Amino acid sequence: MRDETNKSSGLIRGRFGEGMSEVMEQINASIGFDQRMAMQDIDGSIAHVTMLCEQKIVSAEDAVAIKDGLEVIRTEISSGSFPFSVELEDIHMNVEARLRELIGAAAGRLHTARSRNDQVATDFRLWVREANDRAIALVQQLIAVLVEQAGENTATIMPGYTHLQSAQPVSFGHHLMAYVEMFGRDLGRLRDCRERMNESPLGAAALAGTSFPIDRARTAELLGFARPMRNSLDAVSDRDFALEYLAAASMCMTHLSRLADEIVLWMSPQYSFIELSDAWTTGSSIMPQKRNPDAAELVRGKVGRVHGSLFGLLTVMKALPLTFSKDMQEDKERTFDGADTFELCLKAMIGMIGDMTPRAANMRAAAGAAHATATDLADWLVRELGLPFREAHHITGQLVRLADKHGVRLDELPLAAMQEVEARIDENVFAVLGIEDSVNSRRSLGGTSPECVARQVEEWRSRVKQSLA
Repeated sequence: MRDETNKSSGLIRGRFGEGMSEVMEQINASIGFDQRMAMQDIDGSIAHVTMLCEQKIVSAEDAVAIKDGLEVIRTEISSGSFPFSVELEDIHMNVEARLRELIGAAAGRLHTARSRNDQVATDFRLWVREANDRAIALVQQLIAVLVEQAGENTATIMPGYTHLQSAQPVSFGHHLMAYVEMFGRDLGRLRDCRERMNESPLGAAALAGTSFPIDRARTAELLGFARPMRNSLDAVSDRDFALEYLAAASMCMTHLSRLADEIVLWMSPQYSFIELSDAWTTGSSIMPQKRNPDAAELVRGKVGRVHGSLFGLLTVMKALPLTFSKDMQEDKERTFDGADTFELCLKAMIGMIGDMTPRAANMRAAAGAAHATATDLADWLVRELGLPFREAHHITGQLVRLADKHGVRLDELPLAAMQEVEARIDENVFAVLGIEDSVNSRRSLGGTSPECVARQVEEWRSRVKQSLA
């Protein structure tokens, strides 16, 4: 039998006569990734021992020694000098073993009225809450830079698309504000998620609570939770908080990917709608003329990693009976990677949007192509001549074919040619056929006219200021 003096078996394997196999140690150990929760583990332990002391379950002398030892460990981990051990399985046992080395037998009192089940649930929830808070701050920054770009481009005209075909001219600011609305919903989901996750599992112990007279409300308060979780079984087995965070992140990543794809298109010579500086582009190893929008392409590609993190954890949790199963150790790597990827993509998009320079002349030229004001002509026929819209639609289609035949835009079609199709059309029709006229006329709520977009921008500027206040 192996010497188990310095291994986790010396702390928790009292009933076992033999040590783990090497393969069992490898598959069982999580210290390679859960050491990322070291600070949360220390915070949770300090809150726990503080409460134990206040409840006179642990003496003041032992509580001081434990807290002092934990602060030493915090410093060691922060400085990179802490000796993490795979044989000690996880961050909890690594910290506890080191605490025993520092303060002796008093370290063993820290785990009174606590299990690794509620301990890891607390650590992980604290970690996810911090990741969620970082995401909230980054989405707020992204909204802010989008709003500012939109504010500078309320009157910049670009093509609006359906089916990726030029449809109607719109304001570039209006286009950007559509993403503000998307990310605003993402912000709401992250805030909503935080409210639900902000409950403390600590004190649920292994699964059934504890016979010690603990004060769960006190540890919840010390850790910044709104309240303790109400059911001990749910407290140790719940991972909804991680799933909800990853779900919100996945939705936001979908929106980031859509915007990234547009940046890729807009950067291409065929569009040439925007420029990005060298800070957010790369070159080619063989073609010196290239400027590739790699940051946008990577954001577009990385959406799969976050979606994969969500679906991976959903699969882990889908058939687990109450309460804790070791399967749940698989929650962390997926969540850590999903959070890292999400935050990196948000930072990249913030940088690209802030750096982006619109090429207004190219946008405007493209906005006038493909008879983009045809709907304005149909609306004019309805409004001025009293035609049913379907009849107006048919007449407009005939005029579009006529313009194509002559190789001109609708606003270049002679009035006489128009009157051959519909005799009542007069010169006033030309007031709606220019792309500026089209954009300026869309004054309905949520429309693309510069005045509407300016109002949207001001509303969101106010929201951003309030959220940062």
